Amino acid sequence: MSTAAPHTEGGAGPATALKPARRAALILENIRHRPEFVLSPLFAILLFGGWEYACRSLAISELILPPPSGIVAALIEGFRSGRFVDGLLITLAEVIFGFVLAAVSAFIVGTLISQSRLLEAVIYPYIVAFQTLPKVAVAPLILIWLGLGIEGKIFIAATVSFFPMLVNTIVGLRSAPQNEIDLMRSLSASRWKIFRYVQLPEALPFIFAGLNIGLVLAVLGAIVGEFVGAKAGLGYLIVQMNFNLDVAGIFAALLLLGVMGIALNVLSQFLRRRIVFWKPDTGSDQI
Repeated sequence: MSTAAPHTEGGAGPATALKPARRAALILENIRHRPEFVLSPLFAILLFGGWEYACRSLAISELILPPPSGIVAALIEGFRSGRFVDGLLITLAEVIFGFVLAAVSAFIVGTLISQSRLLEAVIYPYIVAFQTLPKVAVAPLILIWLGLGIEGKIFIAATVSFFPMLVNTIVGLRSAPQNEIDLMRSLSASRWKIFRYVQLPEALPFIFAGLNIGLVLAVLGAIVGEFVGAKAGLGYLIVQMNFNLDVAGIFAALLLLGVMGIALNVLSQFLRRRIVFWKPDTGSDQI
């Protein structure tokens, strides 16, 4: 004797009927633990929606404050003409090369200073003195020496982003527990092994915090160099659009710079989680 399995209309069983409810519960649970996934888009909608409404209802001139729709139109037109593509690639190259140059230099110099108090006393004051110089005043000299090509902007981006990475490297390498260093010395470990197995792992979170700051400053340095003198790049386009009173185009270029900075910061955080996997990311080194 066979019994028919209970079923609902349309062939959906009780388990199937519970699936939408289960999905909704999972979504609500995720929202409860990560409310930023909802609040961040909602904030953007309110911000740009209110901006658009204010510009249209108050009849604000586009020469003063263009609406977001006008900025999007200028962004699309800039990509269609190719000027934003070329400018973005050139500025991105300046930022990346300048950042890499500064990061490598800061790591080498910071490592040497952290290992030698004499070296710190000799060269660190001069590094601090150079850092206090306004880069807007130094940038014309650098462009005179290196020209208006990409090399000058790379060097300016490197000089602007160098100091925070240097300081974080020194602090990080000196944050290693002294008892662990003493233990390594008692085992006749060389200075290189102490550096590799004790100091460097302790310093990596500090180093990546400096890298996050250095990325943002590298973008600023590249743009400062392009403002002073350039033949291409987003900063060069901003100066040209300022002369032409293309305010929507200026906002579009600034939007591209913001997106580029966020993308570079996300990449830095991704590398940090992969390399410094033993230390949870508390968000303290976020920009």
